[in-house]
Amino acid sequence: MKKSRFTESQIVAILKEGEAGVAVAQLTRKHGISAATYYHWKSKYAGAGVPELKRLRELEAENAKLKRMYADLALENTAIKDVLSRKL
Repeated sequence: MKKSRFTESQIVAILKEGEAGVAVAQLTRKHGISAATYYHWKSKYAGAGVPELKRLRELEAENAKLKRMYADLALENTAIKDVLSRKL
């Protein structure tokens, strides 16, 4: 997945400018983004602050770690069952 040029705190700042009443066309020109990008960010980050976004990122990382752990354990479990079924 392509990494954004903007950090989450910069995105929140841009969205706050839009909420303050700056026209979308003016914002997109100023920051070099498309209107579609602005509206995508607005739907994704609407009403979220920087601390909430950091917590969300931490939770996503933890979730990915837990999924990897589960996959490893499921693979080991399958291998053990395979070995046990062959011995009987």
